[in-house]
Amino acid sequence: MKADFAKGGSSSPSSAKRTDSSRGELDAKMSAPLAPNLTSSVESSIHLTCLLLTFFLGSCVAPDAQHRVVISAREQRLAVLDRGNLLAIYPVSTSKFGLGDWPRSYCTPLGKLEIAQKIGDGAPPGAVFRDRRRTGEIVAPDSPGRDPIVTRILWLRGHEPQNANAFRRDIYIHGTPEERNIGQPVSYGCIRMRSSDIIHLYDIVGIGAEVTIVDAPLATVVPGLSSGTQMAATNSATMVIR
Repeated sequence: MKADFAKGGSSSPSSAKRTDSSRGELDAKMSAPLAPNLTSSVESSIHLTCLLLTFFLGSCVAPDAQHRVVISAREQRLAVLDRGNLLAIYPVSTSKFGLGDWPRSYCTPLGKLEIAQKIGDGAPPGAVFRDRRRTGEIVAPDSPGRDPIVTRILWLRGHEPQNANAFRRDIYIHGTPEERNIGQPVSYGCIRMRSSDIIHLYDIVGIGAEVTIVDAPLATVVPGLSSGTQMAATNSATMVIR
């Protein structure tokens, strides 16, 4: 537009008014689309702020200091404690390759760990997970030739040098369809449980709950295990021994 004005030389007052009017119309047309864009930008900023706030509040949830899980690789049993009191004992299956935490070793790590993530809320028993995502398939217990991760996943993170690789190695407590082998060391590093048992455990413990894996009898680690076992046998409403 500047080039057109320059070519025409000076303008008369009437043409100047027309020019000012044209410029005003042009400015209005150019500025009109800015309102939706501005609104969109504000909405995006608000959405991002809400997401960040949700993430921040979620990360501020206090870790579960009430419950503790103790796993005996020697006995292939898992004990759950509530404020130090025995709540339940379940049979499990640890690694058939032994104990350790070397990368690509398929061993079950020892020592103190924690539940870093819980995966599988609301999934039906036997729901198959691959890369911690449901595939949509459901496998019945002891299905021939099937050995996927099923039902629930408790992803463990190590707290000591002897288990520092556990999280990167994808060491879980998880359900297995091979329930006939529970009580024997047959896994590839994880701690396997029956689907019904992992659902119970999943509902009890929260993120941050301590998990201790030992190569010793549970009685040497869990105080009052004998009396707790007797109590569980007589009070199945609050405690479970499997």
